[in-house]
Amino acid sequence: MIGGSKDKTRGGGGPVPVRPERLRGPVEFVGRAMELAQLRRLVEAPPCLILLEGEPGIGKSRLVAELLAELPGHHLVGECDDVPEPFPLGVLLDAIRGSADRLGALSPVAGALAPLLPELADVLPDAPPPLTDPAAERHRLLRAVAAVLAALSPATLLLEDLHWADPATCELLGYLSTHPVDGLAVVLTARTPTPGGSTPIHDALARTPPWSVTRVALSPLDADDVRRLAARTLRLDDPPQQLTATLLDRTAGIPFVVEEVLRTLAERGGDPLADDSVPFVLRDVLLWRLRPLDGATREVLGAAAVLGLAPDQRILASVLSLDRVAVGAALSAAHRAGLLHDAGDGLRFRHDLARQVVYDLVPRENREWLHLRIARVLEQELPRPVAQLAHHYRRAGSGADFVRNAEAAADLATERGDDATAASFLLQTMDVAELPRPVRVRLAAKLGRSAIDGLSQAEAIPVLERLLADRRLPPGARGELGLVLGRMLRQQGEALRGYTEIERAVPYLRAPRRKAPALAVLAAPDTVVGRHVDDHLARCAEAESAAAASGDPGAHLAVRIARASLLLELGDPAAWAIITELRASAELADRPREHARACLNWAQGALHAGHPGQAEALLAAGRALVDETGYERLASLVEATELSLDRAAGRLDGLAERLTRLVASAERMPVTLLDARAELATVLARTATAATADTAAETATAADYGAGAGDADADSGAGDSGGGDQVELAERALREVVADASRVGAIWPLVQALSALARLTLAERPDEAVRHATQALTLVRGKGILAWAAEAVLVLAEAAVAAGKPGRAAAAVTELEVGIAGRDAPLALAALRRCRELVPA
Repeated sequence: MIGGSKDKTRGGGGPVPVRPERLRGPVEFVGRAMELAQLRRLVEAPPCLILLEGEPGIGKSRLVAELLAELPGHHLVGECDDVPEPFPLGVLLDAIRGSADRLGALSPVAGALAPLLPELADVLPDAPPPLTDPAAERHRLLRAVAAVLAALSPATLLLEDLHWADPATCELLGYLSTHPVDGLAVVLTARTPTPGGSTPIHDALARTPPWSVTRVALSPLDADDVRRLAARTLRLDDPPQQLTATLLDRTAGIPFVVEEVLRTLAERGGDPLADDSVPFVLRDVLLWRLRPLDGATREVLGAAAVLGLAPDQRILASVLSLDRVAVGAALSAAHRAGLLHDAGDGLRFRHDLARQVVYDLVPRENREWLHLRIARVLEQELPRPVAQLAHHYRRAGSGADFVRNAEAAADLATERGDDATAASFLLQTMDVAELPRPVRVRLAAKLGRSAIDGLSQAEAIPVLERLLADRRLPPGARGELGLVLGRMLRQQGEALRGYTEIERAVPYLRAPRRKAPALAVLAAPDTVVGRHVDDHLARCAEAESAAAASGDPGAHLAVRIARASLLLELGDPAAWAIITELRASAELADRPREHARACLNWAQGALHAGHPGQAEALLAAGRALVDETGYERLASLVEATELSLDRAAGRLDGLAERLTRLVASAERMPVTLLDARAELATVLARTATAATADTAAETATAADYGAGAGDADADSGAGDSGGGDQVELAERALREVVADASRVGAIWPLVQALSALARLTLAERPDEAVRHATQALTLVRGKGILAWAAEAVLVLAEAAVAAGKPGRAAAAVTELEVGIAGRDAPLALAALRRCRELVPA
């Protein structure tokens, strides 16, 4: 009984008796009408991609089951496990596996799935020859899955528990969000990340445009839903309000917990709510269900909870030294007690919350013993399930065995091009306290290389920093770890820290093939403050020497790309000859991702110099290569470059809104975020300046045509208010960029923001404008590429002329003129011509 409940038929004079009654079948589906209708509308109008998310037990699986039950057509269903193998696309392959009878003619690329889906060997094309590049192999695999899904459409693809998905699956789903398959509705379920945390699927979808994914968040049941659920479960026409309030308070409205509590209440009567917190409520319920089970059944159930959500009877029999008949009988008894359910392919825990409670009830020593026994049994499997072995050895407290299998799992993932999974395994090894230093260094080097293109940079950076702080670190390891740390810091937006770490690492890099690309990174001038262009030129020359010594075509290519970028920023016409030569070369054509990255970098350099036509062509080439390779990590760079081009060309309509969306979606891509924010702030400043000028012109025109004084004042006041708001918004955005760019030492967005801030404040606060422009000019002097200071020098010239003292700007204008003499820098030359009109020589 629920304490305090009143029987309304007695005028509130006594408790409501709850009669025990055995439930048959699942508790009736209650609530979620709005969410179900929304899902139905979306799924009935494919293509679409839906992410259904919420906390554990919130009812995601039950909701999609209701959806599919009433949805006609073909359904493809897959479910992730909580101990994922480092095998890409496993959940998608499971969803496709049973659909051979629906496949007709397929694209030849679908043959890439033949080795992975022997069940479909008769209907899939022959497997193409293997590729030497793991990244290209993975991309072909993604295209193959997309081709098969297209052949199976129209269909609904339901993938559950995507918080456990492998990164390759997340990559494909990110691709499908922006390249939808006609007739395919994709429904994903995932747990909401913990505050401050994330999951690979959330990271992948965060990099896609907001319009490409519909997110449906499930919240706990409200009081009305809990009341209806109680009425139907307990066979009460009108449950007392206190009963509903107590259920809601003690279960937090989490449907799975509410159902379990109500089931138990209906079956045994009384009040199972012994504690205020949800886990203890569920624990109490499951303890009651465990009570009638004998010791042997409890032992099997505990081992099943240690093994996973879907326990394998064969493995349980080996672990417990029982025959399979005994194991099957024990699992059947647990099923009858309501602790397991029949999922169609065998008995399993109905929810991970239930499995976790049973797991926690197993004494710690027993749990560790079971994990160790399970690992020993799995050691006999071929191929060895190294990911599962790592999981069980870790839980068993066997550090050496865990590290051995985690490294093997990471190596396997790396071979398949799955860097994020590799980084995840390697990060776990760093927590093993007794790890010998040489082993820790070796694993950290692998971690660094995996995390460069994975999703674990923020977690890997402090690990590498701690290792590099150890003075006993061998020189070779110091070079390798410093290099990957520097690259990761740069990708996280820490321009100066990353650059400095790579500078420190270079002397310790022994192999020329490793040293050359590191030096090529240091040759880039537009990323870091405090380094003169002469330093960048020297680094580029060193890189060319190292590349020649290495004999490595990849190192030579990286250096040539860097040389072209450096010459572009210098305004050296020789850059275009190198770019033309490289784009026609087989070396770059055979590396489409490097080709895409190079084209986008060159497009940005062309914009800096003032070559919008060349920038447009390079951007188009880069965009096509990104689409071809499916390299989603460059998607934000493509969009940022396109928006910069629009800004440079004066195409400002809707540009601020597009940049705002990019900034919001680029939060997990810090390397592009600051540049995008600088572009946005600059566009806001230009718009605000134009609005202020338009308001002034309109006011003057009204006065010229004899408008009444009151009308003119009113118009002026309204315009000033609007223009003032825009100016304030733009100024705040620019100051934030200046502060953040100064903090991380990123020179290009810093100079850009300071110059825009000088322009914005010129009319009302000329002294402040001069200060900002002078600061920008000082930074550019330190870099030695005077073309970058053209806008700042123009502001200085305009401020000097407005003050009636044009001579104040004479030195700065002359400095600009000398600095860009003979340079291929149309933007700076145009600014210089305007400066000379204001401040003649």
